[in-house]
Amino acid sequence: MAYKSLNDFIEKLKQEDELIEINELTDPQLEITEITDRISKSGYNKALLFTNNGTDFPLLINAFGSEKRICLALGVKNLDDIGLEIKSLFKKVTEPKNTFFEKLSVLPSLKQFASWFPKTKSGKGKCQEIIYHDPDLYKLPILKCWPYDGGRFITLPLVHTVDPETGNRNVGMYRMQVFDGKTTGMHWHLHKTGANHFNKYKKTGKIMPVAVALGGDPVYTYSATAPLPENIDEYLLAGFIRKKRVELVKCITQEIFVPEDADYIIEGYVDPSEAPVIEGPFGDHTGFYSLQDYYPKFHVTCITHRKNAVYPATIVGIPPQEDAWIGKATERLFLSPIQLTMLPELLDMDLPFSGVAHNLAIVKIDSAFPGHALKVMNTLWGAGQMMFNKNLLILPGNTNIHDYEEVCRVISKNVDPMRDVHFGTGPLDILDHSSSQKAFGGKMCIDATNEGSIVDSINFTDEEFLRSVPEAKNVNSQLLKKNISVIIISVKDNNCITKIMLEKNIPAGVKFIFITDGAVDLNDYNMVSWMISGNSDPKRDHFFIEKEGLHTMVIDATTKHGRNNFDRDWPNATISDATTIKLIDEKWNKMFSLPLINSPSNKYKKLIKSGLEKIE
Repeated sequence: MAYKSLNDFIEKLKQEDELIEINELTDPQLEITEITDRISKSGYNKALLFTNNGTDFPLLINAFGSEKRICLALGVKNLDDIGLEIKSLFKKVTEPKNTFFEKLSVLPSLKQFASWFPKTKSGKGKCQEIIYHDPDLYKLPILKCWPYDGGRFITLPLVHTVDPETGNRNVGMYRMQVFDGKTTGMHWHLHKTGANHFNKYKKTGKIMPVAVALGGDPVYTYSATAPLPENIDEYLLAGFIRKKRVELVKCITQEIFVPEDADYIIEGYVDPSEAPVIEGPFGDHTGFYSLQDYYPKFHVTCITHRKNAVYPATIVGIPPQEDAWIGKATERLFLSPIQLTMLPELLDMDLPFSGVAHNLAIVKIDSAFPGHALKVMNTLWGAGQMMFNKNLLILPGNTNIHDYEEVCRVISKNVDPMRDVHFGTGPLDILDHSSSQKAFGGKMCIDATNEGSIVDSINFTDEEFLRSVPEAKNVNSQLLKKNISVIIISVKDNNCITKIMLEKNIPAGVKFIFITDGAVDLNDYNMVSWMISGNSDPKRDHFFIEKEGLHTMVIDATTKHGRNNFDRDWPNATISDATTIKLIDEKWNKMFSLPLINSPSNKYKKLIKSGLEKIE
């Protein structure tokens, strides 16, 4: 299904009772984030349309923030539908054809495929109904999301660049910090195609044209996030999903083509000879601030938009947020291509929300020979954006990997930590703060495809452990009662629990121990999983205990700032400040007929560390 505009999608959200319209004056700086965070994490999770935000344009947010809404955006009933269609098309084209008529039967599929390629058209598009040759970004309701953000950020930009050598287009999503009415940062990571194009322009000495689209068919936004190979046009994927080609028009001031039905186009350039500028901090999708760094400056030359344009935005932060559902769509859509091109033995995969896309992945395979899981491990860690994965769990084919308790029970039964836990090093997401080296660090794979056994009657008492280990703040051994061989321990500030302490106080047969900061709620397993996967370099931060011939693996997921010669900056978690929380509490009844939803930030404020960005 193709949407004609963002307004067209909004009408669909209204029809499906998936939208709340807020007409009370709401500030894009901090207030919209706090409201969206409450709604998106509640049982009243809807898309939000802020019509009164101090600008001439309404703002749409959380539009992708549920399974139903991401399906509506992509025009499918189920997220698996697109992947299954890819598999069907691939088989139809590649299967051997025995007769002339069987070969002819493929032609309609090829013709259909050709109809999805993007097409340029002459003249102006709807995105250029209004043109500002003297552009001012402050006319748009651009968000400042979190208190320690470096400023306002455009959070759903479709950044168009062109390879100066091949002419190939790329559409990526790179946040843009607004410095003034005519300049922003351009936060393309060193692994991204936009950065590759920029480096090529450096060699030419030429100015790099860039165009940023906002809005239009929501499929455009999704396609900009998709982990496509560099030679695959994002608008081909968009055409395939929406079953209608994307029509493109030339920008007013730059030699770039953009969707003619987008809501906004921000045209400009990056000068490769210009010194990079400080960008950030920014409350990121990891749930922590990404700290300041140097990035290129983007100069705006023109802004155009359609009549009745709607400004699209998103927030990221402590999971789950809207981006989790975009990631879930990618998980389901790209499963089939991975199976078809690299890993036919891969039966399913799951990227838990708490793993913020790259920190944790669960897969199940049809294991056929010794070391099969390691073959899968090496392939996935070498495949596109899966190279950023830090913790990989590989399960046998009869496991429901979307049932996390079942996953934990299978791992607890099958895994011998000394035999089945494998470590490596490689590229990490540049936002990973726990690795000793920027964008590079340790990885862990747990192979649960081998048969094993579990000690199911472990004698352990939380109270006795806390009496014996004064450095511990809390302990949770309740998972042992579910045949999940895990104990979780939190520590008091600036304390550590040594191998000797654990050898003395943990009984034989416990397979995994996780150690977290004292502020972590050990009964909230999503929070625990988020902190463990985000706050540890698994290769650096593990050790083993052997007791009575049985092995226990310990992962230290505490804050490393200022400890053990860890010299990188360590960011704080992203939460709202007390003033904003109080303000939204007071105006809640003016905005909603819903009961007051407490701020999620109240739950996480104890995570904030002094010595980092302290939020009172």
